[in-house]
This record gives sequence, C-alpha cells and structure tokens, in this order.
Amino acid sequence: RPVALVNPPNHPPLPKATLRLSEKFILLLILSAFITLCFGAFFFLPDNSKHKRFDLGLEDVLIPHIDSPKGGKHESLRDKIRADHERALQEAKEKLRKSREELQAEIQTEKSKVVEDLKKKDTGPKPLPPVPMPQVVGVSDGEPPEPDVKEKRDKIREMMKHAWDSYRQYGWGHNELKPLAKKGHSTNIFGNSQMGATIVDALDTLYIMGLHEEFKDGQEWIEQNLDFGVNAEVSVFEVNIRFIGGLLAAYYLSGQEVFKLKAVQLAEKLLPAFNTPTGIPWAMVNLKSGVGRNWGWASAGSSILAEFGTLHMEFVHLTYLTGNPAYYQKVMHIRKLLAKMDRPNGLYPNYLNPRTGRWGQHHTSVGGLGDSFYEYLLKAWLMSDKTDTEARKTYDDAIEAIERHLIRKSNGGLTFIGEWKNGHLERKMGHLTCFAGGMFALGADGSPDDKAGHYLQLGAEIAHTCHESYDRTVLKLGPEAFKFDSGLEAVAVRQNEKYYILRPEVIETYWYMWRFTHDPKYRQWGWEAAQAIDKYCRVSGGFSGVKDVYSSNPTYDDVQQSFFLAETLKYLYLLFSSDNLIPLENWVFNTEAHPLPVLHLGNITLPGSEPAQR
Repeated sequence: RPVALVNPPNHPPLPKATLRLSEKFILLLILSAFITLCFGAFFFLPDNSKHKRFDLGLEDVLIPHIDSPKGGKHESLRDKIRADHERALQEAKEKLRKSREELQAEIQTEKSKVVEDLKKKDTGPKPLPPVPMPQVVGVSDGEPPEPDVKEKRDKIREMMKHAWDSYRQYGWGHNELKPLAKKGHSTNIFGNSQMGATIVDALDTLYIMGLHEEFKDGQEWIEQNLDFGVNAEVSVFEVNIRFIGGLLAAYYLSGQEVFKLKAVQLAEKLLPAFNTPTGIPWAMVNLKSGVGRNWGWASAGSSILAEFGTLHMEFVHLTYLTGNPAYYQKVMHIRKLLAKMDRPNGLYPNYLNPRTGRWGQHHTSVGGLGDSFYEYLLKAWLMSDKTDTEARKTYDDAIEAIERHLIRKSNGGLTFIGEWKNGHLERKMGHLTCFAGGMFALGADGSPDDKAGHYLQLGAEIAHTCHESYDRTVLKLGPEAFKFDSGLEAVAVRQNEKYYILRPEVIETYWYMWRFTHDPKYRQWGWEAAQAIDKYCRVSGGFSGVKDVYSSNPTYDDVQQSFFLAETLKYLYLLFSSDNLIPLENWVFNTEAHPLPVLHLGNITLPGSEPAQR
C-alpha cells in the first residue's frame, strides 16, 4: 500500500506532482539499496567449497562427483544469481511504470489469492481412496477350555482394568500416569504436549479383552482431543510404533474410520524427518515446524539403527491405505542404502550418520539401539504374505552373523546374546534383548538349510536364560541388564541395572514359545511373572516400576508406562487364551505389540513398489 504523507496543520495541500515524485524517489532509494546489497553479497561471498554444503543433495553423498565443464556447480551457481538479479531488476522497473490504481489492483488480487489458499487448507484432509479391507480373523473371544487357565486370564483382564481405570481417573489425556502421586506424567519422547499416549497404546488391548466400554471412552477422547498440530518435538520411532501402530491396529480390529484418518494425519507430520542428505530420518521432529534433529548423545549426531529401521510395517500399511507411495518409498530407500554399505563382520552397527551416510562407532546390539531392526526384517516378510523375499534374505544373513559373533554359552550352560563394542564381546544381556527368543521361534519356519528346529531350540534357550534372570531375584522380576562373568550369571551387577519398569520382552518370548510348542512351562513362567507384578508393582493408583528387584522392600519409580498396557498385559492375556485369538497366520505384531493384518496382496502392487516375487 502506498505511503500516505501527513500535512502539518495550517499548511496547504501538497501538489500531486510532488506526491508522485516523492513516491518514486522512495521506491528508487529502496531499489538501489537492494541492488547494492545483492551485488555486494555476490562479489564478497567466500568461494571456499567447505561453505557450499547448503546445496547438499542425496547424490552429493552417495554418487561420486563428476565435474561439469566451465567450473561445474560453482559456475552454474553464479549464473543463477546473475539471472535472479536481472529478473528482480526487471520486475522493479515494471512496478515503477505502473499507476497507483494498477498497484492497488495487484495487491487486492494477491490478498484474494491468499484467502482462497487458506480456505482450501481449512477444508480438511482429502478423503482416502477405498481399498479392500485385509482379512480380519480372530479379533475377540479366544476363551480357553481349561477352567484354571480361564481364571488366570480373567485375572490379567482385571489387572488391565485396574491400570486403565487408574489412568482414566488420575491421568486422563496425559501421556502416562504417576500412580503414587496420582497425576499425569510425560517424557521427552512425546515432546511437551498431552497426546494421550496411554489411550492410543491401550486401545487394541481393550478391544481384544472385550473391554468395549473402556474402548469407546478412548475412541471418544481421540475423536475430540487428539491433535497433531501442536508445537512439540517428538521421537519419530516412538510416535510411529505407539501412535501410528496403535491407531492402525485399532482401525483394523474395530473398523472405525477415525483411527485410520488420525494415523494418516500423524504420518504426514513425520515425513519431514526424512529430509536429510541421505534419506535416513532424524530421530526427532517438530510436529508443527517439521524441523528434525538427532539425540545429542548418539555417536556424533547419528541416527539409531533400531529407530530408522523400525518403520517398515507401519509405512507399508500407510501406503496400502492411502495410495500414497511416499511411505513405502521412504522405507525401501533405507533398506537399499543399508544393502550397499559395508558391514563389519556382517554385523550392523547401531549408529549411522544421516548427513554422511557413514556408520558411527562400531557398537552392535540385539538389545536397545538395534533390537527391532532385525525384528522388522522378519516381520516385513511375514506381513507381505512371505512375498518380500529380500527382507527374509536380509534377516537370515543378519541372524547368521549374530549367531557367529554375539551368541555364546556361559560356564553354567546358559545361552546369551552379548554386545559387540569396539572389537570385543561384552558378556552382558539386556531385558530388551529377551524379545529375541520369540523372534527366533517366529522366524524358524522358512529358515535356510532346514534350520527350523535349530532356531526353535535357540528360542527356547534364550527363554530359559531370561527366565533365570527373573528367578534369581528376590521379587521374581527381571533386572534391566544382567552379566555372565566373574562367577555371576544372569544377575545384575550395577545398581542402575537392577530396576524393572514393567517391561514386556520376557513375557513376549514366553507367548511366542507357547504358540509354537505348547510346552506348559511357558504358561507357568508367565503366571509367575504376572503374580510378581501384581504383588510388587500394584499400588492403589495403578502399577509402578520398581528400582531394585533384589530388594525385599523395593522403592517405586512412580511411572505406569504406556507399554505396560500395550504389550505386557496383552501378551499375558494371549498366553492364557486359545490360539484362535489373533492367529499368527493372519496377524503380525509391531514392536509395540500392535497387531497388523498380513497383506494378502496377490497380484496387487503397492503404489511405488515393484511387483513382488515369491
């Protein structure tokens, strides 16, 4: 809008010619300052190549440079700046030739365009294309025929109801619950916002247990309150496995469209995390701004294998449901990039720099930082109706290297999975690693060289070791990590490794081993763990972790983790249910125990993918 000149009182109005002259003089001053600034920036910008990384694209990292004639990129950058300057100068000249009325008309046109754009945005998301619902089998009931087993299952349901009712009363809408303080709780993985993580994480467990009133309460909260437009920096991995996984599972189990729509809205907010030079996503992303970054502690700004490697299941389903190939392409790009990289001893290090595409420190683990990467290779194959043979081959090769370098037997005969650090094996196993017993059993069928029996046996040995880690404590609950040296086996040594935070991995392995063997000891071990949780972790306001499993009078950590409702109680309930509840032929669990259906795609090809080959 042109500047209005205000006359002093008692002075005659300025002539129109003076007014026009003043306007043109001001515009010329602004224009000359702009041109001076641009040409100054052009001639005095440093010409050092190390300052030119702002133009870094994927090809700069992964494809060798080929110099183009006449100075290559540097010459083309100068040409681009010159062209931009000339275009800006021409536009300014044209503006000066226009009358005041023409300028006002242009401004009005621009305003109208902005208003129209805002209206388009306010109309909400585009409707999703109709796609055939995958075969949904065995989503309820599963009542066991044996009365004593049914009694145990009913007890697990009662524990779930206590955990949910406590959260409903004291922490509703918060991410998690402080059951002793009886108030809401959150951690930095969810940013600073109240996103109702426990509600989303618990929905499918409520549905499977037949707690439909509670499920309906959770659905209503999600419809009315779950908002992803918040200014919150969240963990891409945690939000994917808990929120997107939880919402997709709730959709497939119940058929309620709201869960699918919310999952897609959130997924769109995670996509900017992939805007890195290599396409390996940042660990964290701001849901509002889309700005990503990595954890400060992770090997010089690296991304973490278990985080960027645990997106495949959910993202394949997102592409299936939306028709948008971006999700599938993002995860397949990660797989292809990893396939090209050298792997020390055939092992995948836990850290990868998203800027350079190089490994960070050579630390390999099947526990924290590595675990679910291997799990998702196997489950990608299972979820594809065993058509994704590339995923299966990658899994088999990785497990072979793990068995050769990380799996050992202790002096007392316990099979354990150690961690590879700086060229040597650390004889320590984490509670998180105990999921691997179930993974080996799940992957036994389809193993190369008729090794199915071998891997089922390996799963049984890991289950036994992890049970020993529980059995050798006072509370009969397992520590966070345990060692196999200095005469101590399956026992925590450090004080900061003696806690139990309601983790599910040992019970998860019991359930898989039960499904594949029906050996009654797995139900017995699961019941021991359930009784210990109910005795030592239950408080009036929910369930809490404990700080020392070797103490007969432990202190509480005062957190009811959302994964306790999503995983621990779900796996216990399934352990005491019949096999026709969530049958493994039709469902694959994500790493947060959210069941997603096998995609029997047949001849259908996912958008952006190559046709699958058996």
